[in-house]
Amino acid sequence: MKRVNRQLNRRTALTILTTAAAAAALSLAGCAAGGPANGGTGSASPGSSGASGASTPAAQGSATLGLTYIPNIQFGPFYVGLEKKTFEARGVNLTLRHHGSNEGLFTALAAGQEDFVIAGGDELLQARAEGMDLVAISSYYRTYPVVLIVRDESPIKTTKDLRGHSIGLPGRYGESWFGLQVALKDAGLTEKDVRITEVGYTQQAALTTDKVDAIVGFSNNDAVQFGLAGVKTRTIPLARNVPLVSISLVTTAKLLKDRPNLARSVAEGMLDGIEAVKADPEGAITISTGQVPGLAQEQAAAAARVTLAATLKIMVDAQGRVAGKLDPAQWQDMAEFMTAQGLLTKPVDPAVAMSTEYVSR
Repeated sequence: MKRVNRQLNRRTALTILTTAAAAAALSLAGCAAGGPANGGTGSASPGSSGASGASTPAAQGSATLGLTYIPNIQFGPFYVGLEKKTFEARGVNLTLRHHGSNEGLFTALAAGQEDFVIAGGDELLQARAEGMDLVAISSYYRTYPVVLIVRDESPIKTTKDLRGHSIGLPGRYGESWFGLQVALKDAGLTEKDVRITEVGYTQQAALTTDKVDAIVGFSNNDAVQFGLAGVKTRTIPLARNVPLVSISLVTTAKLLKDRPNLARSVAEGMLDGIEAVKADPEGAITISTGQVPGLAQEQAAAAARVTLAATLKIMVDAQGRVAGKLDPAQWQDMAEFMTAQGLLTKPVDPAVAMSTEYVSR
């Protein structure tokens, strides 16, 4: 479990520090964010629902869903889903639970304190390799959010241009590390062909001060923060086809056996929430002020709008549609890639790590 817990600590610390970085970036731009959130839930009609035309469903009972970061607009679909009753419309009384800073990513799920959790498909495979019987039932992000980020004037245009250059990332673990492995393989390079610099959670400062030539970051986080700070950068895709699965809705095989209809209802309610955010991003910002500290202030809301716009891009498919059905071939590719790169402690059968049976779209 050491690898899984370390990854969660990295996720939590990254979010806390990038939240601080966002405030610093806004300060540099002349618009510092801060202050506690108000208790408002916005002007959206609480009786509306993304489950259009749905008849009164059979009650599925209560469920707790874990969100692995501190409250953030990236989880807007869940906040909106509760406000607009997309889960209630599916017969579920859903409770959201944000993890503590020292909590393992899947600890509460394994202990029965949570019924579902939002986590990366790659993280799930690592956990299965270490003995956890977890299953992904829907995508949350349709596109892997990790990218290479360089200064606008950088000579690095593609992954092949990384040869001989320094690359900053938090450490040799987590999604940034997985993403770098994809980029190097795509370019036909090895770790010896580049200079890998572990910069902790200071990628933005490392690139801005030219400590490194490129960083591995997130399109809906790091890239956004550079823009808010007025630093001109470019993002470079890891590869044409990234063999990794991003953030997904995860549960246990036991829950799927015992309460399959609950799983369907939570998954569909989540997708309804994404639909609602897509239809009214500004309303999602307003609703989320009751969940995200500081978001009630206009400066923070302005930053959240940019972050949400970037997040919505990776929440929809290539046709711009909200869809949660997972791709077995992509999971097979991911398992093969992670095994070949030594990212799994033992091989994992992707066919039992995911299911396409719990969402209709």
